[in-house]
Amino acid sequence: MAKSGKKKGNGTIRVVVAVCILGVMLVGFYYYLAHKSSAGSEEETKVTKSQQVLMRNLESNYPPSPKEVVKYYCDITQCFYNEEHTEEEIEELGRQIQKIYDSELVENQTEEEYLENLKLDILSMSENVISSYSLPSSTDVDYFSQDGYDWAKLYCNFNIRKGTDIINTVEQFLLRKDENGRWKIYGWKLVEE
Repeated sequence: MAKSGKKKGNGTIRVVVAVCILGVMLVGFYYYLAHKSSAGSEEETKVTKSQQVLMRNLESNYPPSPKEVVKYYCDITQCFYNEEHTEEEIEELGRQIQKIYDSELVENQTEEEYLENLKLDILSMSENVISSYSLPSSTDVDYFSQDGYDWAKLYCNFNIRKGTDIINTVEQFLLRKDENGRWKIYGWKLVEE
């Protein structure tokens, strides 16, 4: 009789062990599914540089200095030339960059002309990549007053990769402070070396 009691005890222990193993497997499977779906959603929510640039609200978060305005210009310019875009995205980026342009610069062309020229410019640079840019220190920005306006002049170095070659170009930017105290890009030119 003692033997049959041990068999019942062994059977109960086996059932308890099997239930515990099954429970651990279920918890492990749930953990796997929970982390798999959250990792997938993280990948889906990665924001491109273009999206970051477009998400900036310039009404409440306008660049505070001439250097920061040119930095934002360079970020948008990298988006133009370094990423693939739909026509609508190019137009959105074009409208965003015009918000940091001086009103006189914007008025030089209609929006349609500007966007058409922008698309042609992007197409002509399709073989090139702006690998980096560098701005001067804040102390190297030249501030002056002329014709009743406050102006700032600074230089920006662009490193453009064309195939395996790196081309260094320097552009001079001229900014004018508008009636709201915001620095706007009045114009720029390529500096001949």
